[in-house]
Amino acid sequence: AVHRRRRSPFTRTFATRLVEALRPRIRDAAEALVRDCMDEGEVDLVARYTALIPAQTIADILGLPRCDIPRVTRLAYEVSRVLSFTFGPEDVPELEAAAVALQDYVVEILEARRAAPRDDFLSRFLAEADAAGELTPDEVVIQLVQMIIGGTDTTRGAGAMQVALLLQHPEQWEAVRQDPGLVPAAVAESLRFEPSVGSAGRVAREDIVLDGYVGPANSLIMLSILSALRDEQAYARPDVFDIHRTDRPRLHPVFGGGAHRCLGEALARIEREEGLGALMRLAPRLRLAGPMPMLHGHSGIRRIDALRVAW
Repeated sequence: AVHRRRRSPFTRTFATRLVEALRPRIRDAAEALVRDCMDEGEVDLVARYTALIPAQTIADILGLPRCDIPRVTRLAYEVSRVLSFTFGPEDVPELEAAAVALQDYVVEILEARRAAPRDDFLSRFLAEADAAGELTPDEVVIQLVQMIIGGTDTTRGAGAMQVALLLQHPEQWEAVRQDPGLVPAAVAESLRFEPSVGSAGRVAREDIVLDGYVGPANSLIMLSILSALRDEQAYARPDVFDIHRTDRPRLHPVFGGGAHRCLGEALARIEREEGLGALMRLAPRLRLAGPMPMLHGHSGIRRIDALRVAW
């Protein structure tokens, strides 16, 4: 019950019906970004496109100044490295500094909303949190830090990888270009083939016996999303990228399940669909201008290389 109450302000904000109303705005933003990029012959699509769509969207939802987007995006990307375990001891001071800077930024924004409330998510969230009295000031800050990270970093990698996979399979790129109705299927298949989240951590409440091994009670268990999405018992030819496959489950496993299923699922789908759709409409002859990017890491949020493309 406590979890549901703490989650409820976010659940209402990211309800499918309300998020769907953002689709035209996200489409316009994506098309504007594509037009800006096309003035150059070759760009890194991650930095110039797929990172900016979710950053602008989450900034609009939270009411953050547009001029703050580059700084907030950079800090969120640094902090999320902790979740992917793609860092060494020498990186810890830099990561801690980024975490402090991001938290300080959220504190500043919250203090501004307390002093001058607006008709936006942050003001409503603060009012509800204060009225409920269940969250400490630190918990309020961390909730929003997590929302910023989750609302920007995963879509950055997934948006780029879906483009790269389609360009690597030109017949499927052409199929989507000819039939925009295939965009959702292309998004879903790219999320299956190269998920932006590698695993989810859970704590065993009791001993768990699996294939002759025992996961002791109270131990940390990493549930591999990467493995689940290539499970031959769930998918035909799981190692083949195929936007036409018919064996996808109704609820995509990459977004988790149960009480902790991703709050931003509907928003993430719309961002990826509109991001891909804008490229299909405005840049149908897009091509890879560098190596195929890779998603790195098998836990938490995975990291992506640059995606060099030419128009």
